[in-house]
Amino acid sequence: MQELISVVIPSFNGEKYIEECILSVKKQHMNTEIIVIDDISTDDTPKIAKSLGCKVLINNIHKGQIAAKNMGVRISKGDYWLTIDQDDILVDGALYRLFEEINKTADYNIVMAKVQDFCSDNIIENKKYCKSEPYFGILTGAVLFKKEVFNKIGLWYEKSSTGDVIDLTNRLFDHGLDIKKIDFVSCLRRIHSNNYGRLHQDLEYKDYAHVLRQRIIKKQRAGANED
Repeated sequence: MQELISVVIPSFNGEKYIEECILSVKKQHMNTEIIVIDDISTDDTPKIAKSLGCKVLINNIHKGQIAAKNMGVRISKGDYWLTIDQDDILVDGALYRLFEEINKTADYNIVMAKVQDFCSDNIIENKKYCKSEPYFGILTGAVLFKKEVFNKIGLWYEKSSTGDVIDLTNRLFDHGLDIKKIDFVSCLRRIHSNNYGRLHQDLEYKDYAHVLRQRIIKKQRAGANED
């Protein structure tokens, strides 16, 4: 049997879109387990996920997306790991392409594809956030890990709400690990009024600043130790 890929979906009040997200994973025709970590939704999100055969864990207190990813790492059984937001869609064949690329050589532990924004409504305000061209730099739906990577670099930094990508990139660099980028769109990123990133943009700036400050402090300490 093909090696198992664990797909983790953090969720919160996502009943409007999560079925489409889950079905896009199921249509990949790969050996997957789909794990939904729900942050105490007040709608039918967990019910929908369970009805589609997902493993669903519901928090007893609000913990946020980063904690959900860490829980997903801890309980996942696959040798490969990917996370996707509840409102996004995996492109047909995306998992196979990512899996194929990561296994071309033993040197590859992480591969990153591009995402393509799309607006799921006609609200003019949302369209200005919709990038017209595919782009790198988004984690969810676009990055496949060999799960062993987390044994080397540790789990996500839970005190950060949105700065996970820059924190991840810094820790990979510290451990001499690279991300292989491939010119391929793996995920359609839905732009709408309740996007997590848009609602938490102020926190994102603070998280990035915190990560950068911590990196500078670490470098300064390392320099002092060398002296």
